[in-house]
Amino acid sequence: MPKEIYLVKVGMTMKEGTVDEWYVADGENVDEGEDLYRLETEKVNMDVEAEVSGTVKHIVEAGSTLEPGDVIGWIFEAGEEMPETLPVGKPNPTLAISEESATSASDVSTSHAAASKTGASNRRSTRIAASPAAKRLAEDLGIELSIIEGTGPRGRITREDVESASKPSTVSGHRVPLTGLRGTIARRMSESLRDTAQLSMSMEVRMDRCIELRSKLNEQWKDENVRIAYTDLILAATAISLKDYPLMNSFIEGDQIVLLDSINIGVAVALDEGLIVPVVQDVGSKSLKNVAREAADLASRARDGNLTVNEVSGGTFTVSSLGMYGVDSFTPILNPPQTGILGVGGIYDGIQWSGDKAIKTRSMKLSLTWDHRVLDGSPAAQFLSRIRELLERPDSLDSTD
Repeated sequence: MPKEIYLVKVGMTMKEGTVDEWYVADGENVDEGEDLYRLETEKVNMDVEAEVSGTVKHIVEAGSTLEPGDVIGWIFEAGEEMPETLPVGKPNPTLAISEESATSASDVSTSHAAASKTGASNRRSTRIAASPAAKRLAEDLGIELSIIEGTGPRGRITREDVESASKPSTVSGHRVPLTGLRGTIARRMSESLRDTAQLSMSMEVRMDRCIELRSKLNEQWKDENVRIAYTDLILAATAISLKDYPLMNSFIEGDQIVLLDSINIGVAVALDEGLIVPVVQDVGSKSLKNVAREAADLASRARDGNLTVNEVSGGTFTVSSLGMYGVDSFTPILNPPQTGILGVGGIYDGIQWSGDKAIKTRSMKLSLTWDHRVLDGSPAAQFLSRIRELLERPDSLDSTD
């Protein structure tokens, strides 16, 4: 009997995936355990291996977007002849692959969403063929799918079809699919602003002593291949403040606020196609040296696209820095379901007055955005003030092994 090739499910929350590339051409032979196709999801890319040896038959093209468990092809074992009409495989929604075996996505698909060729005519009589992304967008915009003409294989409606139907373009240009990592960011940021009560405040921090401490530690640890960044000092200070103000390290679930035991701080890393947020786990229990090592490793592998799903999951608070781009301050948007996010600006020359005398300082602005449903302005201000206090008197951050 021929063996179905399924679109595998990675993690519990995966809604759709794209066959980014077939490694084995249609009609070619594959060995058991050989890489068969590359799967792209919102969070991760991974190679999927063949479960048996035989001749591969595609029933969807590279670039097709389907739901987990959909049949995308068949493998015919030795001696089996490929019929002119392939059998229709039954979806297997329970098929899954361990999250730990997947790596984070660092490239965005530019192909249009498409559906399985096999079985489309049978399903069309009972439902409209449309990609999950198209269905979500149509629901958000209040557009009936029945009035949209699909341009995907066998008339399947794609997200681009919905966008065209909702607002026909009158200006010349070209379209770039809002998919992959960029699409995930767009959806999550819209959900964040829609579903939370966000409020922001900022404070100026004197960084003179942090600059001195960083210089001292980098000289002290240079033989250990450890380099302290300002972000590392901010992570350490934030972890202490989160211990002091646990409501900021929480999320809302139903009609309850869940206070979290672990302090896992995500650090936003800019990629060409968007942001990814690797998570430094249990920051409060680690020395500054180990925080620096882990943060640098995560950032490096994030840019190479080599993070596991676990390394971009489980964050309880986020730090985002734009200081390296000359930004003094900005208003970050919450990363749901987290309660808080800290925006970090660049270090600049500031002035502090001592009586009538102006003293030159090195300063930085921190911007806190938090969910007003969880805590009010006063405790949020105290949380941010605590971070400022720790950065202006940073000796307690210098915990060594």
